Amino acid sequence: MKTDIQIAQETKMEPIINVAESIGINEDDLDLYGKYKAKVSLDLWERLKDRSSGKLVLVTAINPTPAGEGKTTTTVGLGQALNRIGKKAIIALREPSLGPSFGVKGGAAGGGYSQVVPMEDINLHFTGDIHAVTTAHNLLAAMLDNHIHQGNTLQIDPGQIVFRRAMDLNERALRNIVVGLGGKVNGVPRESGFDITVASEIMACLCLATDLMDLKERFKRIVVAYTYDGKPVTADDLKAAGSMALLMKDAIKPNLVQTLENTPAFVHGGPFANIAHGANSIMATRMGMKLADYMITEAGFGADLGAEKFFDIVCRYGNMAPDAVVLVATIRALKNHGGVSKDKLGEPDLAALERGIENLEKQLENIQKYGLPVVVALNEFPTDTEEEIKLVFAKCEALGASVALSRVWAEGSAGGEELAHKVIEAAESKSTFNFLYDLNQPLKNKIETICREIYGADGVKYLPAANKMLDKYEQQGYGNLPVCIAKTQYSLSDNADLKGRPRGFEVIIREVKLSAGAGFVVALAGEIMTMPGLGKTPAAEKIDIKADGEIVGLF
Repeated sequence: MKTDIQIAQETKMEPIINVAESIGINEDDLDLYGKYKAKVSLDLWERLKDRSSGKLVLVTAINPTPAGEGKTTTTVGLGQALNRIGKKAIIALREPSLGPSFGVKGGAAGGGYSQVVPMEDINLHFTGDIHAVTTAHNLLAAMLDNHIHQGNTLQIDPGQIVFRRAMDLNERALRNIVVGLGGKVNGVPRESGFDITVASEIMACLCLATDLMDLKERFKRIVVAYTYDGKPVTADDLKAAGSMALLMKDAIKPNLVQTLENTPAFVHGGPFANIAHGANSIMATRMGMKLADYMITEAGFGADLGAEKFFDIVCRYGNMAPDAVVLVATIRALKNHGGVSKDKLGEPDLAALERGIENLEKQLENIQKYGLPVVVALNEFPTDTEEEIKLVFAKCEALGASVALSRVWAEGSAGGEELAHKVIEAAESKSTFNFLYDLNQPLKNKIETICREIYGADGVKYLPAANKMLDKYEQQGYGNLPVCIAKTQYSLSDNADLKGRPRGFEVIIREVKLSAGAGFVVALAGEIMTMPGLGKTPAAEKIDIKADGEIVGLF
């Protein structure tokens, strides 16, 4: 069986100029990064913004398991299938982080015969956007420390600095560090640490901004510290926003690539969905909506994380609403949620499948709370039995959700035609999109609404530090912001070990952080880290480059 990278390397790509032309983008609107990658000028938006928009379809999934669900693969395959049956479709994905690429996950550009290419470039550096985010982030951190060293006219309390540094690798040794050692000339000693770049507020600002000036305004609002008398200190106070925006002048432009079947694909921005809002840039999504009949995008991890944040955060700031949602699942993953170990998932087990389907049912209920039609994409595996497939279909239809078998990994667009027709039917139906909560509600009400309605919790417990910060943010005027809950992706609860559809649990909010620039308040639930570590055998050990330039081992 061919690996993903082998399939990607054997494909014949179209020059990106031709791909752009197929959706009405002129060469003058492109900044070329070689023959097969380009950035799209934001000037194009000014000519597109008054056009009518195509349909917006969000792809999400059940809670992920080691068995895999194939959300990105489904997004790519669906876009290819829609084009195959005569619709003009564009897809939009997040940019892969180097942390997972060199860690345990491998590549993040789809799989099999439903990938975006050039796969190696997309997974490794790409057009440098994430590096620009890292540099802009660390410029702000450096200017903060320099201000304190140079006399601290703002009266910043070194004990109340809330802005850390960032890098786009998994590096547990940098989670908690001490900076400023070596005497007075080297700064003020204090505790600090690193977050992975995709968890940076700079990344969130990039993906929620509508243009470069909006991005700069968001940078100005970032709270980096507090004064001795408790007043917030912002990037604007440090006069850093202009230089940060300058570093982002190219990164803000959406990247255009293609799929294996030459379907246009925007790949732009990369916030994680367990520790950030988990969606590609608003700029790429809305540009695609003006250029296509169907814009297919995805939200990270399960619907309880990525989809909820897409609906309640991204759709608010982007002033857009999905027309349909695709919920991805596999029988193997559902059996894992039903208690079957990874090594036995190929064995028929209707009882375990029925238990695991509860996770799918809950995610369906969650999406329907937003008034949106849902199509379940059941990724077919050779080990799936007819009885197991029938059970999943019956459960979905009982909940009012359409369901289609998807074979896009093995067959590309041909394996997604059934799914494409059902997505069209869903998107053409009348939806009544609504948000889960009102922004005027107190922060605690929003947190509790998400925990009860989406996760299925009985209640919420706030640790003292979280209570203190929630009160502080309400008093400072940040209470009208949406909430971004950071929690494990592996469970509907905040406990990764609770599979299926947990009941009778309480969500513990241990810490709350303000992302005033991005425009949300982050509530950290359970044990969640903003800097991952490498596993015992990281993927980096298998990735290599040969003398002729061929890359091997990348997924």
